[in-house]
Amino acid sequence: QVHLVESGGGLVQAGGSLRLSCAASGRIFRLNDMGWYRQAPGKQRELVATITSSGRANYADSVKGRFTISIDNAKNTVYLQMNSLKPEDTAVYGCTAGVVIMGPEYRYWGQGTQVTVSS
Repeated sequence: QVHLVESGGGLVQAGGSLRLSCAASGRIFRLNDMGWYRQAPGKQRELVATITSSGRANYADSVKGRFTISIDNAKNTVYLQMNSLKPEDTAVYGCTAGVVIMGPEYRYWGQGTQVTVSS
């Protein structure tokens, strides 16, 4: 089993910054990729950013230029630096990981951490 633990959420004013962290632990042979999703009340889950173990990153259009995803392969940890936050960024942010344990890749999802941006 693989566990994903997020940290770094909180309350911030519009224009401010937060840094989220997510550490993966357990029976991990290889991490193929990690990423961040968010879900606001009444809205569908949105994949915010993803990054491969080689460092190739992709972002949702809504966060491009404001959010930066990075990965520390030695620590099995992914980070999300969020700058210029807007009230519409308010959501539960969780991480996801594509993990190879033995054979195929499995997708894991974390429980999430609340991010609230006040206007």
